[in-house]
Amino acid sequence: MSEEQSLPPDDHRRLGRELDLFTFSDLVGSGLPLWTPRGTIIRQELDAFVWELRKKYGYERVAIPHITKKELYEQSGHWDKFSDELFRFPSREGREYALKPMNCPHHIQIFQRKPHSYREMPQRWAETTMVYRDEQSGELGGLTRVLSITQDDSHVFCRTSQIKEEFLKIWDIVDTFYKTFGFTLRVRLSFRDPAEPQKYLGTKEIWDRAESELRQIAHERGADSVEAPGEAALYGPKLDFIASSAAGREWQVATIQLDMNLPERFDLACVNEEGQRERIVMIHSAITGSLERGIAVLLEHFGGALPLWLSPVQAMVLPVSEKHAAYAREVFETLRAANIRAELDDSAETLGKRIRSAKVSKIPYLLVVGDEEVAAQTATLEGRSGKEGAFSVQEIISRLRAKIESHSI
Repeated sequence: MSEEQSLPPDDHRRLGRELDLFTFSDLVGSGLPLWTPRGTIIRQELDAFVWELRKKYGYERVAIPHITKKELYEQSGHWDKFSDELFRFPSREGREYALKPMNCPHHIQIFQRKPHSYREMPQRWAETTMVYRDEQSGELGGLTRVLSITQDDSHVFCRTSQIKEEFLKIWDIVDTFYKTFGFTLRVRLSFRDPAEPQKYLGTKEIWDRAESELRQIAHERGADSVEAPGEAALYGPKLDFIASSAAGREWQVATIQLDMNLPERFDLACVNEEGQRERIVMIHSAITGSLERGIAVLLEHFGGALPLWLSPVQAMVLPVSEKHAAYAREVFETLRAANIRAELDDSAETLGKRIRSAKVSKIPYLLVVGDEEVAAQTATLEGRSGKEGAFSVQEIISRLRAKIESHSI
């Protein structure tokens, strides 16, 4: 029995292979997933949904390169703490560079391009981009621990007086995103380990203030929360969200982090009402945690049967026999023109075998066309819960579009 066959049926590694979503190559390397066209659709749809939620709260997009001189990370403190986990390389001129393991120092450089008035605060920026961390090969596994991590990352630059409001806005985004999939959430307050202060940037006073802010925000939100000393980020405490499925399985997913240390290290400020420089803070957040981990969680949560809006193939058109193939193609092309991700299976296999194949592939809807459907210019619609009836193609499109646009599960 192969390693893949020994995995549970709902393991994301097995589902990814069976549904043709991603693959790994020995020539490329462990921990570096390669995404197929179907898998890439899932990535794009998730990212678009996160952006749709963020855009409502005034976020703007930014973009940065994937490398940097080591001096950026020396100033941020990451070089001293994590230099062994960086992919490092010299330039032809002997300058040392690194692949970025996080995006915040780059985004800080965008903020520092000009002075900012208090009237411009907060600045809310988002970017979905890969970061790279040199994990040990024995720690890699499927999509949950990889070398190339796609973060739906955001950074809010704000005044101290705006911390709570901005945290709660991001929390609303997190709640909306995970409730869409039927998860319930609890919160872990990830704080520093007082016994190992050398593991973190900044002073005890800064950490005490930041942790007090998060404790108060979680209390006012009425969250189901627990404190976890030693789980903080290098530069600040964070709220880590734990998602529970209907079956009771738990995953760590989204994170919101309060950072008072990088603003100190980079001297980030705005000009306040009195014309004085005022120290600002940063709020880091990732809604899926990473697209790789988020997709692994969703595949296992749904057993591969993703919601209609997220499914790479949303509908399969099946002619009963060869004489219905021409009409089936018309139906297929009409669906595609309406932005329904449809496929047509007019192969020589029996209808029963083609239906079974589509169901094994977890395709949400089947459209079967035979003599009656050709005569009436309809299609018989079958969902995962059974047959829904014969409808005109336009009515089917309306039904599917309504489910897609509402992110129904």
